[in-house]
Amino acid sequence: MAQDTGGEAAAGRWYDAANATFTTLVDASHSVSSAFHFINVPTGVWIDEHGRIVRPGEPAWTSTRTDTYGGKALAIEGEAYVSALRDWVTNGERSEYVVSDEDYQRRVTPRSATEMEAEASFKLGVWFQRAGNAALATKYFERAQELNPGDWNYHRQEWSFTGEAGRKWLEKFQKLEQPYYPKLELKKKPG
Repeated sequence: MAQDTGGEAAAGRWYDAANATFTTLVDASHSVSSAFHFINVPTGVWIDEHGRIVRPGEPAWTSTRTDTYGGKALAIEGEAYVSALRDWVTNGERSEYVVSDEDYQRRVTPRSATEMEAEASFKLGVWFQRAGNAALATKYFERAQELNPGDWNYHRQEWSFTGEAGRKWLEKFQKLEQPYYPKLELKKKPG
């Protein structure tokens, strides 16, 4: 599912280029990233046939590689993720990669008051952008970024309307002191 305030006009070309043969969705209001605490893309969350989240949001690449941007490395872990996903598809709740309720609670904590204000500001930015008021959208997008600078979705969405997304991303990426994507936690369940 694409998370893009620009809707089909912004995200549809990616589905077209992939020749997708399955149902594709564009979430212009960012409801999914809000509900599941996604802060970057691509992010995957595993939800079983009963609606239970068995793995919270985490980087969801399909290949492993290291890319370099402006001399700085960006590590992407994909093969291990795909292997774990296949194990879950095959074994369901018996998969060694289904997280315990305790592990889920450790990984997904309630948003702080500041993070909630950032999310509300971002949603206002989305609303104003979709309503055609770019100036107010920018104000609220920037407020969200100020309150929660680690949420790359806030940055990326605002940047997509400036025509400078690549340059702004690279500037922020170059200043990072921690990895752009968190290391996957693919520990197998005990026992």
